[in-house]
Amino acid sequence: MQYHYEGYISGDPRVSPAKGTGVGRPEEIPDTMDVLIVGTGPAGAITAAQLSQFPSVTTRVIERRGGRLELGRADGVSVRSVESFKAFGFAGRIMDEAYRITETGFWSPDPANPANIVRSSRTPDDPTGLSEFWHITVSQARVADYLFEYAANAPARIRPDYGWELTSVTVEDSGEYPVVAHLRRSSYPSEGREKVVRAKYMLGADGAHSLVRAQIGRKMEGTSSMHAWGVIDALVVTDFPDLRRKAIIQSEAGSILWIPREGGHLTRIYVDLGVLTEENARTIRATSLDTVVAHGNEILHPYSMKLVDVPWHSIYEVGHRVTDKFDNVPAEATGKVIPRVFIAGDACHTHSAKAGQGMNVSMQDGWNLGWKLGWVLDGRSPASLLDTYSAERQPIAQDLIDFDRKWSDIMAKKPEELTDPNEREAFYVGTWEFPSGMATKYPPALLVGTLDHQDLATGFPIGKRFKSAAVMRVCDSNPLQLGHLHLADGRWRIYVFADPAAAGGPSPTTDFATWWTTSPDSPLAAMPAGLDADDWFDLLVIYQTPLEEIEVPDLPGAFRPVMGPFKVEDWEKAFTIDPADDIFEARGISRDGAIVVVRPDEYVAGIWPLTAHAELGAFFKPILSVN
Repeated sequence: MQYHYEGYISGDPRVSPAKGTGVGRPEEIPDTMDVLIVGTGPAGAITAAQLSQFPSVTTRVIERRGGRLELGRADGVSVRSVESFKAFGFAGRIMDEAYRITETGFWSPDPANPANIVRSSRTPDDPTGLSEFWHITVSQARVADYLFEYAANAPARIRPDYGWELTSVTVEDSGEYPVVAHLRRSSYPSEGREKVVRAKYMLGADGAHSLVRAQIGRKMEGTSSMHAWGVIDALVVTDFPDLRRKAIIQSEAGSILWIPREGGHLTRIYVDLGVLTEENARTIRATSLDTVVAHGNEILHPYSMKLVDVPWHSIYEVGHRVTDKFDNVPAEATGKVIPRVFIAGDACHTHSAKAGQGMNVSMQDGWNLGWKLGWVLDGRSPASLLDTYSAERQPIAQDLIDFDRKWSDIMAKKPEELTDPNEREAFYVGTWEFPSGMATKYPPALLVGTLDHQDLATGFPIGKRFKSAAVMRVCDSNPLQLGHLHLADGRWRIYVFADPAAAGGPSPTTDFATWWTTSPDSPLAAMPAGLDADDWFDLLVIYQTPLEEIEVPDLPGAFRPVMGPFKVEDWEKAFTIDPADDIFEARGISRDGAIVVVRPDEYVAGIWPLTAHAELGAFFKPILSVN
């Protein structure tokens, strides 16, 4: 965390000085705004959190409820989401209060007595070491709390406007604020009061029954699995040995997904209620809690459970649906008409709860869109950047729907229907990238370069998230995780992995640094006068030179830029190899060096040789408005 560069701060450094739209932010929703977000779920919350770093952008978030979410909803947080929380500054705090899942117990009918269940195996939760973080469970409400705390403390000072619901939205053909939204007060005071506002852009993060989706003419496509489940949050008294271990239970009576929750005592229990038929499809939601618990006890036999406190429970039908496009522009008009209304999260894709993907995929939707809206509205990028949101996220949602359908089908099978007794375990381990959130890979397009130079850094697959690794910071010899320095501040990261020459001396690395700061073809040349060199781009260098042979004052100015009103040098941009874990070896980086470019949402955009100045400039040219 860096602060004091604008002057001494004696208070909480997580609270940034208010700037731009955050100064004197009005309590009342204004008549016009840049972005209107509908819904405070995971997608809406993270979009607001990202936009809070763009104080030139006026953003409002409306929520039909009168206050924050308190009960129910999602609870599974993937390791990719925890990585994202690190960028938003609260990974450590939320991990402290969450439950850490380290392994999953698989339970099956006892071959000697099929009426009973026995544990057939225990599977590590991250068998391949995809991340230094871990899978946790914690209430969706707490995730939203942290994201909105971040948004409220950021320069734009974004806070939700509770007690407002959207009643209709239209998009006009012209005008500075073409999105016309009709709002109604949904809670005390002044319940029923109506208001019409205009926005440049809107995000519908308003759930599976999204009004925004309906208003822009998008429809969910897909099918139901015709399977119903009861879900319960409870304090449980039981002799079941895996009370505090995630468990997948399959018995002759049905299936249970057993998930320990935060706090050491709370448990979430998903109970398979069987196949839906024409007779029970209309009445299944009326299934009583007692009925669900009784059926759960049948599945658990010879163990039993007693629920002593139930703060929340529900019945739901498994659905696998995705919209064909995530914005308001018809497919045939894409690239010709600027998208003005977007949908994210459950508004455009729904899955079962078994793989824990709803909240996690939704947040990646919101982060993907949030930084792009910020760059367009701040004048950094052309509006065509917004076409990439649906183009990138819709295929990812479809891939996850396909995965979730397979996983749900396996979960719903009776023991005798399995092709192999270990089918569930094998599928779980073999597809771990999906529930971990790491399967996303964007193809080459505007924001992802070609694979021509992938061989220069094989451990950073282009289009996938940047996997952290250990380094040593030169200025103070601190061992750090390089990926943990990526903040959700809307900046691109340019990682310069240096050639073997001595740090600071004549070399391709030094030549690149000179090009970066002086060439009219450098992305820096697109920045308006008066900005700090690292306001849009965070340029970091990782040397191969031993730590004791590097002195920061000897390094090129590009790697120690001045910042803030006092023009102090930033000495925290230069790193070298951690002797205990060489990043060049760990991530397959060429000893000749490489440039690894990472987008604001932590996905690898491209890899180039140190000498590929023109190629790098050409990549950024269509992304930057000035070019």
